[in-house]
Amino acid sequence: MTETVFFDTYAFFEVINGNANFKRFEDADVVTTIFNLVELTYGLKKKENKAVADKYLDKYKNLAVPIGIEDIKNATDMRLACKDMSFPDVIGYAVAKRLGIKFVTGDSDFEGMENVELVK
Repeated sequence: MTETVFFDTYAFFEVINGNANFKRFEDADVVTTIFNLVELTYGLKKKENKAVADKYLDKYKNLAVPIGIEDIKNATDMRLACKDMSFPDVIGYAVAKRLGIKFVTGDSDFEGMENVELVK
């Protein structure tokens, strides 16, 4: 059975940059949110260029899962408690928790949190 995991933006950047520690997710079913795709596309446009950013957006666009009202409630509660976290981070975490899948990140803000796979 294939594992399903949630990739935050950090995870996508590491995969794109060829970080070998993320190779183990090669066969996983990956999901994310539209907000992570926005953050990824913006970051790639700043770092690379529009063509590269658009290429990865097209590649990953079908990985976005819907966000529900309960996700928004849980994410905004989390953001109030953890002011340094971005909205894509807290929304993604809420979605992963709802789906019962690991939230894959390298962001140290998530260290020690339930349901998180911290990969550097």
